[in-house]
Amino acid sequence: MTRALITGATGSLGRATALRLAEAGWTVTGIGRNAEAGRRLEAAGIAFRRIDIGTQTEETAEACADQDYVIHCAALSSPWGRYRDFESANVAGTAHVVAGCLRHGVRRLVHVSTPSVYFDYTDRLDVKENAGLPRRPVNAYAATKLIAEQVVQKAVGQGLDAVILRPRAIFGPEDGSLFPRLMRVNERRGIPLIGGGQALLDLTYADNVVDALEAACLAPSSAAGQIFNISNGEPVRLIDLLRRLFALLEQPLRTREIPLRTALAAGTLMERAYRIAPFLGAEPPFTRYTVGLLAYSQTLDISAARRTLGYAPRVSIDEGLRRFAAWWRANR
Repeated sequence: MTRALITGATGSLGRATALRLAEAGWTVTGIGRNAEAGRRLEAAGIAFRRIDIGTQTEETAEACADQDYVIHCAALSSPWGRYRDFESANVAGTAHVVAGCLRHGVRRLVHVSTPSVYFDYTDRLDVKENAGLPRRPVNAYAATKLIAEQVVQKAVGQGLDAVILRPRAIFGPEDGSLFPRLMRVNERRGIPLIGGGQALLDLTYADNVVDALEAACLAPSSAAGQIFNISNGEPVRLIDLLRRLFALLEQPLRTREIPLRTALAAGTLMERAYRIAPFLGAEPPFTRYTVGLLAYSQTLDISAARRTLGYAPRVSIDEGLRRFAAWWRANR
């Protein structure tokens, strides 16, 4: 029986992956920090161990024992936060997972990274995996995820079979990040539109990412050591996405047209204010990076994943939006 360890199994992507593989007959163990979410996994027949991979070195390594595959979904993913927190979760945590895989002879590690490593405040279309990266990562999240990739690649040189995926803008039911952030901004002050919202975006429905993770586990040995972009492969204009989403949510869409220079300057001021006075809140309403995501086009070339992994997005953007909206209306 195929055995898999899922890190970050209490997050939306890790949970979806654990449930899918268990349904397919795999023996699945999930690790994460959220005890309540862990109990829900156990109720679904999935073994759970409460482990912080950033700080619990030995426990993380031992969780890799007797596993065929380790799917590393755990990460601190946010446009804002202290660098040391990102370093602990994304760099140290990955190093601990890699060490466990090497120690226990795991068949393959599938590491979830991010296309944020490409972002450089310019329009970039059909970005390939070997595209040039900015000299300075856009934020602590991108910086530490890039270092984590380097940790994995170094281990490949030591004999670890590993595949790296860079899924773009994951959304779906139970997502507490992408669309909920937009919805909060829409409710509070209106979503800022730069250039009329004409930026071209790539998104990925969560089930399609799970497909890619499973495919990466089972891909031939030629996939080892490679990096693969993952998206839905159907770029959409920001304004069109917003109109579809809020119509399905049955909520009015509120937008504000803002010049790019003004928005970036405001993002810079927000960041400075929240560094000086953290009591203002855990996270600024927006940052230079979140402005950049709304202003600049970025789409990915996923031909390598199609060719080598056999990846083929099954759930379209439109269907994914319908599923998210139905879930949100049922649970709000």
